[in-house]
Amino acid sequence: MNPVSIDAMRAMFAQETGEVFLVCLTITHPDIPTQRLVNNSEPVVRSAGTYNPCPMQLRLPDQREDQLPQVDIVVDNVDREVLRLLRTISGVPQVTMEVILASSPDTVEAGPFNFSLKNATYDVLVINATLGFEDDILNQQVPAMCYTPTNSPGLFL
Repeated sequence: MNPVSIDAMRAMFAQETGEVFLVCLTITHPDIPTQRLVNNSEPVVRSAGTYNPCPMQLRLPDQREDQLPQVDIVVDNVDREVLRLLRTISGVPQVTMEVILASSPDTVEAGPFNFSLKNATYDVLVINATLGFEDDILNQQVPAMCYTPTNSPGLFL
């Protein structure tokens, strides 16, 4: 994990601050142009491009040893643009999440965290999405190959 900047550290330890932490999401997939979203009321211009405002709430994962992290996102479904993009995608889009300060948008305070969009449900008001890792590494067999007399006869002499 990246160390946070001095400005972010001051903002976190201050009793009151004018700093605003923003979460930037970059959604990539071959079926759509790259989408950049930020949980802000106005666009944020960064060196990577302009991040469009999108009302969303994030629930960050717990830090547990026995569970892969997943991020739950609730996006307002008011303008239907995010829903339209989700409907046009076939396959799994990749999502990069970064936390920045509004005063210094090119400095990444946390991240980048690379996830896959695992699940998305929606209704008239909101889109609920789950970001996670594509491979469930905690449930993979190690070693990947089973050694049997058929595929490894030299071990069974």
